[in-house]
Amino acid sequence: MHRSPKPLAAAIAAAALGAGLPGVVMADFLADSKASLELRNFYFNADYRQEDANQSKREEWAQGFLFNYQSGFTEGPVGFGIDAIGLLGVKLDSGPDRQNSGLLPVGDDKAPDEYSQLGVTAKARYSKTTLFAGTLVPKLPTVLPNDSRLLPQTFRGGMLTSREIKGLTLNAGRLTQNSLRNSAANEDMLVAGKGIRGGQASDQFDFASASYRWTPKLTTGYHYAHLDQNYKQHIFNLAHVLALGEDQAFKSDLRFARSTEAGNTNVDNDAFGAKFTYELGGHAFGAAYQKMSGETGFPHINGTNSYLVNYVMISPDFASPGEKSWQLRYDYDFAALGLPGLSFMTRYVRGDDFDGPGGRDGREWERNTDIGYVFQQGALKNFGVKLRNGTYRSTGNDIDQTRFILSYTLSLL
Repeated sequence: MHRSPKPLAAAIAAAALGAGLPGVVMADFLADSKASLELRNFYFNADYRQEDANQSKREEWAQGFLFNYQSGFTEGPVGFGIDAIGLLGVKLDSGPDRQNSGLLPVGDDKAPDEYSQLGVTAKARYSKTTLFAGTLVPKLPTVLPNDSRLLPQTFRGGMLTSREIKGLTLNAGRLTQNSLRNSAANEDMLVAGKGIRGGQASDQFDFASASYRWTPKLTTGYHYAHLDQNYKQHIFNLAHVLALGEDQAFKSDLRFARSTEAGNTNVDNDAFGAKFTYELGGHAFGAAYQKMSGETGFPHINGTNSYLVNYVMISPDFASPGEKSWQLRYDYDFAALGLPGLSFMTRYVRGDDFDGPGGRDGREWERNTDIGYVFQQGALKNFGVKLRNGTYRSTGNDIDQTRFILSYTLSLL
């Protein structure tokens, strides 16, 4: 297996590349630099309870190290800088019959003892426009890297971000390689989605987006994507917050995506989603509705999260062709009771009206519960503990899943 240089040392070396430049030029480059090290300890357990399951249990435990460095910019009309990310995953427990949890690479016999990756990004800024080239972790409706396991998914490519006009954010770029959350390798990208056929590996994902903040409470956006030889996609979104008085607000989140084939695939999907949340003090009561139309499910790059209101913990986003789904959710922030750092979430999602295995009527539901605490002060400040539990039942699949995560972020600069 290919392994990158040890992430921490290599990333620090990348941050020092400009040390030979004159001090005046480097002043902001160094003064505005930030560096952090996140320690993430992750236990994952999934039971597949259907009789025909190929693997009845997935259970692994691993330790992750995530080093992030962001430089400032050199002085002058055009400023230059360097970002770096170093990732290291270490196996603590696994087994040939328990692997494939998403924490560790999948081996022919067993998961490897460790895997690592180093990514460096060059950047140049003029006015309020910045160009990035190298390792990227974009966060756009068309491409949402997955960070729900030990290490985050990353990409290689180039991206331009501009905020020259007040309230308007523009993004455009091309991704060429994909590194999955449990892999040290960079590979071509594939399309993922229910009912999609004919896709092929691609090293060209083009994207562009415009998001405008009309008021502090209202934002709209348009987002375009094209995975060469796979699909084209147009996404529209609207987010609004209506203040209802002291400690009260009503939030609206509307999303629509139109996806079509590009190449030899059969992609054909319209995805509509609406999510509403009423906040009262520490309480948040949410409801969502989602509808798929067309011959296929919602397409996205393999390994990424999909930009759907009912994308949750276990199910692949309740996005089968023709599926309709709804969600009820409740959150509570215990800061309202004088316990800052303690939070609770529970939700229930149900989908139907799609074709299940063997031509049966498809039905599925999922229930999730999260409880977490982040220490606010003392020697354990910023140390987080989270327990996640999920139950998924459908026409063909019965899954119970538990995740236990310990995390701590140390500021280095």
